[in-house]
Amino acid sequence: MKKLSIFSAAFLLIAVAATSQNVGSTPEYIKALTPEWKGERLPDGRPKVSDAILERLKNISIEEAWGVLRNRGYHNQFESDWQVIHPDEPMTGRVVTAQYMPLRPDLEKYIKEKGKAENRAQQGGTNSWPIDVLVDGDVYVADSYGKIVDGTLIGDNLGNSIYAKSKRGVIFYGSIRDQEGLEEIKGFNGWIKGVDPSYLTQMSLVSINAPIRVGRAVVLPGDVVLAKKFGVIFIPAHLVEELVITAEVTALRDEFGHLRLREGKYKPGEIDSQWSDEIRKDFMNWLNNYPGKLPMTKTELDNYFRERNW
Repeated sequence: MKKLSIFSAAFLLIAVAATSQNVGSTPEYIKALTPEWKGERLPDGRPKVSDAILERLKNISIEEAWGVLRNRGYHNQFESDWQVIHPDEPMTGRVVTAQYMPLRPDLEKYIKEKGKAENRAQQGGTNSWPIDVLVDGDVYVADSYGKIVDGTLIGDNLGNSIYAKSKRGVIFYGSIRDQEGLEEIKGFNGWIKGVDPSYLTQMSLVSINAPIRVGRAVVLPGDVVLAKKFGVIFIPAHLVEELVITAEVTALRDEFGHLRLREGKYKPGEIDSQWSDEIRKDFMNWLNNYPGKLPMTKTELDNYFRERNW
């Protein structure tokens, strides 16, 4: 009986160790968080939305993206009131998340022990750990609970490292330092809640690539972010392509409607309500003779209208 008890205790310790919380989420956990994504994934398990879709997303307005997500039941994906380093330069990318909390010594000790076991850098602060996992196309998104003074997650040194790895920038529900230096990094951009010359202190990183809250938005690792000067919106990876094509067609419908209203061909009520067969036919003919390059391929357009209930 004694031997059985010792064996049971040992087994329990092994089970607890196997399920203990990592700093960085495992690929299996990230896949479990994003099961509706059926495409290619990055080695860490995050969905790999194509670069082409990320580029097209830059041309989508926040309102158009918000409307598509709202119709799909995603009501908590937008956050506004940012300070933007380069307001006129939109940014899209695949999200890497980081969660920070006020420092608690026993928790900080555990985090550093886990970080060592996960082969994370032991020199410098833990705020460098999320940067180490970035790859091209990533956007570093952190919740540092709005802390400004003594809450500066990066300065221009870390900013240069971020851009070298991701060719993107950051979205911090918190602050930065060295903004003048960050502004000089060509291509780098940042959405932040404040700027302060102080150093990071009394804060602790607790997770990488786990779900976080950014203001009123819920963010998962592998989400795609659309960041513009009026706000940021986080898009579930499995909805990005649908959102892009839907928003592109909506923009074309608006362009067509505005043109026909200026021409006086239709009344405002006809354009603002469900279109008649005559208007639909006119719109499709206008698309087939569009005076320029459409943002989508003809196959994408045909598939969209094949599945669309006017």
